[in-house]
Amino acid sequence: MKVTICGAGRTGHLNAVLFKQRPGIEVSVLTSSTEVAEAWADGDGLWYAQTPNDQLLSARPDHVGTDPGMALERADVVVITQPAQARPALLSQMAPHLPRDRSVYVGAIPGFCGFDWLAAGALEGRDNVVVWGMKDVPHTAFDLVPGQRVRMGGGKAELFAALHRRESAESAAALGAMLNRLYDAPVTMLDDYLEITLTPGNPLMHPAVLYALIGPGAPFEDRPFAEPICWWSDCPLAGAELLEALDAENQAIRRASEARLGIDLSSVKPLRQELIEAYGDQIGDDRTMYSLLRTNRAYAGIQAPLVPNPDGPGLVIDRESRTFHEDIAFGQALLVSIAARLGVAVPTISKTYNWARHYHGQLAGGAPDYVPTGWPEAQ
Repeated sequence: MKVTICGAGRTGHLNAVLFKQRPGIEVSVLTSSTEVAEAWADGDGLWYAQTPNDQLLSARPDHVGTDPGMALERADVVVITQPAQARPALLSQMAPHLPRDRSVYVGAIPGFCGFDWLAAGALEGRDNVVVWGMKDVPHTAFDLVPGQRVRMGGGKAELFAALHRRESAESAAALGAMLNRLYDAPVTMLDDYLEITLTPGNPLMHPAVLYALIGPGAPFEDRPFAEPICWWSDCPLAGAELLEALDAENQAIRRASEARLGIDLSSVKPLRQELIEAYGDQIGDDRTMYSLLRTNRAYAGIQAPLVPNPDGPGLVIDRESRTFHEDIAFGQALLVSIAARLGVAVPTISKTYNWARHYHGQLAGGAPDYVPTGWPEAQ
């Protein structure tokens, strides 16, 4: 089985190493970095991943390059790990090079931000393409040295994937078998892609902490950080409380979606329950959202995106980070749009979304343009 991974960042690098530990898996990596591609071609090509128990895994991807034609040739499964804002252009670049003589399963990890709608539109007319997504990343990953090594964080106890609702039960079974071949954790196929779109994750989590750190009245609203901090082990109490309010509004969106569409979205659980089920005994204290975030060993060491302060000493939030360009401009924008179409009030999601757009100053507003115009009526 050939797997093409699109993106050589933290998740892409880690998955490439892990997939090559499995027998009979050919791994091709499509990257936008000529440096990473050239380093693979010119050296021994070994990529490394350090596990949480300090085991060092190594593997040589079968191909690393910038040419989509070479990377996608004979692909059975395509795994897109690039952020949401990069995916429209990537899918357009990929489309002419996807195999036509077989079913090819094109998916995103993670699959949020409406990837099913995006991919179905971008690959319209390609009946052999099966669109899918995974609910979350199978493992956290950090400390990437591109094309060389990455550190693996905690892994999920169980993984979940879904297909665009146009796909068949046979395709779901085939994808489930392939994903279970690639991952140690069992993979369960979900019934509806909205179970991924509405799963509480980064579009709720990162904006909540960001607002609590640098938003109105926050401790770093008007001063830089003196040293690096971690998203979760240093999460302030206000961030955890704000996250619970955001999560409650996301649950309201879930209930309204169920009522309007007549579907079961019970797998979209409250965030604290999701995290407890996903990370289990990796969490030291799960009594509250605050204690859970700060004691989850799977999250330990994941730093907030800080860069040197251009106006003096210290560090400031990086305006180029995925927090703004993916989690807010795509993830939160999508939730605000879905809520509006369903007539659900989401004052806290809207507050953090509008503040972040104002703080950044250059984020586009409104829902991503690939959201079906008639949704939810078109369902």
